[in-house]
Amino acid sequence: MVVYSRTAFAAYFKLKKIWGFAESPSQDTFACKRNSVSYIMFQTFVETAAPEYGPTRLNDLRKEMTKLDLDGFIVPRADMHLGEYVAPRDERLSWLTGFTGSAGFCIALHDKAGVFVDGRYRVQVRAQVDPVFTPVDWPEISLADWLTEHTEAGATIGFDPWLMPLQQLRSLQQNLDDRTLTPCQNLIDTIWTDQPKPPMGMIFEQPNDLAGDTRQNKITQLAEELGPAASAVLTLPDSIAWLLNIRGRDIPRNPVPHALAMLHATGRVSLFIAPQKIGDTDLGPLVDVFPPEDFLNHLSNVQGAIQVDPFSVPTAITSYLETAGIDIIEAPDPCVLPKACKTPAEIAGTRKAHLRDGAAMVRFLFWLDQQDAENLTEIDVVRAVEAERRATNELRDISFDTISGAGPNGAIVHYRVTETTNRHLKNGELLLVDSGGQYQDGTTDITRTIAIGSPGQEERDAFTRVLRGMITLSRLRWPTGLNGRDVDILARTPLWEAGLDYGHGTGHGVGSYLCVHEGPQRIARTGNQALLPGMILSNEPGFYREGAFGIRLENLIVVDHAPRLPQQTIDDMLCFETLTWAPIDRHLIDVNALPAPDRQWLNDYHAEVLRRIGPLVDAPILDWLKKACAPV
Repeated sequence: MVVYSRTAFAAYFKLKKIWGFAESPSQDTFACKRNSVSYIMFQTFVETAAPEYGPTRLNDLRKEMTKLDLDGFIVPRADMHLGEYVAPRDERLSWLTGFTGSAGFCIALHDKAGVFVDGRYRVQVRAQVDPVFTPVDWPEISLADWLTEHTEAGATIGFDPWLMPLQQLRSLQQNLDDRTLTPCQNLIDTIWTDQPKPPMGMIFEQPNDLAGDTRQNKITQLAEELGPAASAVLTLPDSIAWLLNIRGRDIPRNPVPHALAMLHATGRVSLFIAPQKIGDTDLGPLVDVFPPEDFLNHLSNVQGAIQVDPFSVPTAITSYLETAGIDIIEAPDPCVLPKACKTPAEIAGTRKAHLRDGAAMVRFLFWLDQQDAENLTEIDVVRAVEAERRATNELRDISFDTISGAGPNGAIVHYRVTETTNRHLKNGELLLVDSGGQYQDGTTDITRTIAIGSPGQEERDAFTRVLRGMITLSRLRWPTGLNGRDVDILARTPLWEAGLDYGHGTGHGVGSYLCVHEGPQRIARTGNQALLPGMILSNEPGFYREGAFGIRLENLIVVDHAPRLPQQTIDDMLCFETLTWAPIDRHLIDVNALPAPDRQWLNDYHAEVLRRIGPLVDAPILDWLKKACAPV
């Protein structure tokens, strides 16, 4: 059961320092040159995992648990905004365990500690954490089941209510018998003596011509749709950024600000943000700006019910509302779905960004093909990819740390190369490069797997099956109303035919100069959102042979209305428009195993790559591109 003491919560809110502000710590930098022009790379290669500190830090955490008479404490990878991405200050999971993946959590007991990760991180977590931590396959093993097995009835488990959404707590409560979940101070913050300060990046405006609508129109329209709620609480950084047509610098790789907001049915927005982040930005007459410490007082002063998203609003906020006697209406974040369905201006912008990015990728692939690959390392590859994007003079940031995995490192789905793990490319192995750029007109994400020398037959067979899955989705037409989970199976079928699969979703949503991972749309077994026109997603099936190689192919696609066929009887059908333009390594394709319709799609795709990207590259690269895009 979950026990909330009103007195305890009142004291907790009074004492807890919700916001602390200072400049973000400087990051390690690396000077690089391209065409004699020096610049500082966005990506660094310093090893951030520190598993050697794990036993000491876990012991310190257990001492704090003892002080509060706790049998366990939950350490999520989360901040109070409950988006996917966190600032260095909030990397508590990594600090404690050494695990640096972008999703997961730890539950520390006095005699054991489990680190819960999904299929993307099973290899990575075993390499990064000390044996005092036990990797746990999640969601196959739930936290409730694990706690039931490893704790006695009556155990008390602590958690920071600012880092757990209502729905997650409710689900855990329903499945956890005879154990008590209790809110408390964050024990990691207590023992993390050199914890970075909260980020203080300045906001800046996203032009209306790229957003496709004004903040005034967005505010007015969403306010009219609130229904019985007087206000809606917004915590997700990308929701706030989208609604107000602003961007920020608080999260690495993702141009969003840290703030809270309230959308009012009166057609106004209260924005709670550090004043120094605003500068001289004028947010217009409908936006009232307040310091963050005023947020709870404003909640108390609302006349009427307040809408919260149980999946993204912290339990601390909903519990405060309950304590204050304010009615709560549970509903999705009102910004999430309209943000996912891009405007024509946003789609036009992302098309331009992908052409620019495609030319950069072609220059990189040409460069790679001219090298003696065995003299290159994974870091050399990362530097070259970023250099080509830099050369566009439009790059604002990379959209995530480039994944450059050679040989067995390619089997680590979200591998990040460091000075410690850096590996030379070798003949006969595969190189997996997953990268992207943040441009003001769009966000890109592309993966190509490249043969170094002559690939083996197992690699060619697996690559061809992955390619077939990507092509199947690319060619798909479907009736309106289908969800991402309804089409996920199609990308896996060629692999299933050989008893193979991959442990991640097939596609994630992508923002428009926002987060490279965006909901609610996704192509996965858990994708329960209907695919709607304007949604941008990735199309990235893969296969990973642990200790040997990894294969992934990824294009971005956007949902569109499908042209009507003469014999069509279905009222309305949808299709995907491909956004990404870069050649696929023909050396890895077993042409005899590629069905004729798939072969035709590939040849048409390569012809389109040549048509679109050819005019954007110099003559020697164009000659290479013609060969890379030759029909199979």
